[in-house]
Amino acid sequence: MGAYVISIRDRTPAGAGLVGRARDGDAAAYERLYHRHVGGIFALCLRMTANRATAEDMAQQTFIRAWERLHTFRGEAKFAPWLRRIAVNVVLSDRRYKSRRSEQQVEDIQAVNPPELVRSIHAGGELDLEKAIAALPVRAREVFVLHDVEGHRHDEIAEMLDIAAGTSKSQLHRARKLLREALKP
Repeated sequence: MGAYVISIRDRTPAGAGLVGRARDGDAAAYERLYHRHVGGIFALCLRMTANRATAEDMAQQTFIRAWERLHTFRGEAKFAPWLRRIAVNVVLSDRRYKSRRSEQQVEDIQAVNPPELVRSIHAGGELDLEKAIAALPVRAREVFVLHDVEGHRHDEIAEMLDIAAGTSKSQLHRARKLLREALKP
């Protein structure tokens, strides 16, 4: 018989065994989980924060929190979505903490200047979706990433961001409109 190869993206019981060993305190198993998922978690944090250094910190915080809470993972769901939910919560908690600590709390109600956004996105003659997403206003970017990238429903987003579902819908509409304008040739 041929060799059985499991890809990194394979969600077979072997992956569940790795999570089980990590849950039992096997640091090497957790390190393998870290290496398997760190790229996706970093990308999610980067999309939500639009800042590389902050995203790196948030990704590390995600894995620290996951290690601390691994005993709560029952295996009823897949590990990757559980970890992504922790990452979203870490980023949102950090944002709430920073806004409480700042002396001047400013709501994200200012309009983005689409021509300015377009110039920055088209700099160098190439379209860059990641730059366009990063240039969105904070709340619009968060809703866009949570809905269109992560696949959360508006009621879930509303609960996560402590906003109304209608606000989530309007911020998503705003984000899509700004992205269309920014990415227009």
